[in-house]
Amino acid sequence: MNGETRPEARILVVDDEAAITDLVGLALRYEGFEVASAATGRAALAAAADFAPDLLVLDVMLPDFTGLDVCSRLRSQGMRVPVVFLTARDATEDKITGLTVGGDDYVTKPFSLDELVARIRAVLRRTRPDAEETRLGFADLVIDEDAHEARRGGEPMDLTPTEFKLLRYLTVNAGRVMSKAQILDHVWQYDFGGGDNVVETYISYLRKKVDRDRVPLIHTVRGVGYSLRLPRDPRDSREANLDEQTAR
Repeated sequence: MNGETRPEARILVVDDEAAITDLVGLALRYEGFEVASAATGRAALAAAADFAPDLLVLDVMLPDFTGLDVCSRLRSQGMRVPVVFLTARDATEDKITGLTVGGDDYVTKPFSLDELVARIRAVLRRTRPDAEETRLGFADLVIDEDAHEARRGGEPMDLTPTEFKLLRYLTVNAGRVMSKAQILDHVWQYDFGGGDNVVETYISYLRKKVDRDRVPLIHTVRGVGYSLRLPRDPRDSREANLDEQTAR
């Protein structure tokens, strides 16, 4: 790719609502995927042939024919590309039908972008023989996404779902300074109506579990945001302790 970072995978997003394809596409590109989109079943079949995706995110209800039909036609053409169905339906029989025609997972609207990305990665790991290990790590911090567990120095940490999402986001972006707005968008989603003080609150919660009695990894860059990194000098440890005391 001419020196550029190779995408994690190629994802085709099929939905007749432009707001959904735009939002999902934006989130997937941010996570390192290459994305194409289609709004109809016919366009999806054409795009699947041209784009050669590694996975489809496929809405069940399309204007011409259903996502189930798209999946069946792909399978009849010999294309074994994995499919994550996306739909407003949540009836058990709909899920069974989707999986019966060859779907690999099923996400019901409204959905969390983080959940959708996690489901996509889980399906890719199951269906690609060269899939990478499901663990993220930095220093002595290890996050197991499949098990939804985090350890520091080999010791497990009891994290809430939001704390886990926040720690994962910081770990994926280790060394970078993430603003409160970026954290809100990716941890609390784009339509979160609360104030950004919630970020400070959860950073404080996380520090008590991740950094207590250890070399601090979570650092405040005043006026900018937060970063997961090793201390650069002794002042980093003192400032992290001061931030924690101020938050109490």
